[in-house]
Amino acid sequence: MQIGVETSKAVDQRRIFVVDEDEITRAALQFMLHDEIETHELCSLAEAYDKGQDWLLPDVFILGMSILKAHGIGVISEIAKNYPSARVLIVAGMEDEELGLAALKAGAAGALLKPLKIEAVRQKVDTILGRAGAAPLVQLGGL
Repeated sequence: MQIGVETSKAVDQRRIFVVDEDEITRAALQFMLHDEIETHELCSLAEAYDKGQDWLLPDVFILGMSILKAHGIGVISEIAKNYPSARVLIVAGMEDEELGLAALKAGAAGALLKPLKIEAVRQKVDTILGRAGAAPLVQLGGL
């Protein structure tokens, strides 16, 4: 059993796809989340779509800015069309504020802000999944 992980979260049957060209960000998010939820790190949307067939449907897509820059904001509606029950989170730094805000307006459910911190990442995922331990919903300026 992992230290600091609630049993109810460790046996949760939902899954997350972390999709980013940045290997370090993918690995960091996978490390932060894998104890509490099934997490898959993928380097492209094509790989995510291949993996997300039949029984391996994702509940959350975490998209890096590299994916949004390469495919445009329309990728958020594309994900919603292919996986209607999946929610999209973006990973953004302060330098990505304009694109991040556009992604939120296009339908992304929220943003994970860099520098990534384990508590903040887990709380945001809990909030998106409606799990116990979620952070209270608060309206903040910016991302």
